[in-house]
Amino acid sequence: MTRAVLSLGSNLGDRSAHLRGAVDALGPTVRAVSEVYRTPPWGGVPQDNFHNIVVLVEDDGTDAAGWWARSQDLEAAAGRERLVRWGPRTLDVDVITVEDGEGRAVLSDDPRLMLPHPRAAERAFVLLPWLEVDPDGTVPGAGPISILLGGLDCTGIVRVGPLRPERER
Repeated sequence: MTRAVLSLGSNLGDRSAHLRGAVDALGPTVRAVSEVYRTPPWGGVPQDNFHNIVVLVEDDGTDAAGWWARSQDLEAAAGRERLVRWGPRTLDVDVITVEDGEGRAVLSDDPRLMLPHPRAAERAFVLLPWLEVDPDGTVPGAGPISILLGGLDCTGIVRVGPLRPERER
């Protein structure tokens, strides 16, 4: 059984629908979904705020490469276009960490899938929602997310509320 932490964000179109569609597509692998956080964009490209969530997933048949492939499929299904690095997007899905069947962190220096995600410990928009669903979570090699958050600027990050099912929106 592998366990992964996925960070999802959207700032184009119906942000909630893009996030909900991705969570729904992950189906029975989903173990927890954070509330939605409105966050300023990262990377210096002028654009609208993001809606971000963290999803904890588990699956017997999915390894780290499989979680990456699923993240790419989710982005494609949402119509993601890669026009500008750190630019606006319908859906961004990052694999933050993966644990193997024994609970050990999977480490990877593959440029397509670096694990743990190389900037996760610097991103409050990842750590705040992650802390909500996994208070004991740790970024391998960096430390507990509760401590890492203490050194980050959380200005402009606002909890919006739960990600509601389509029929309730």
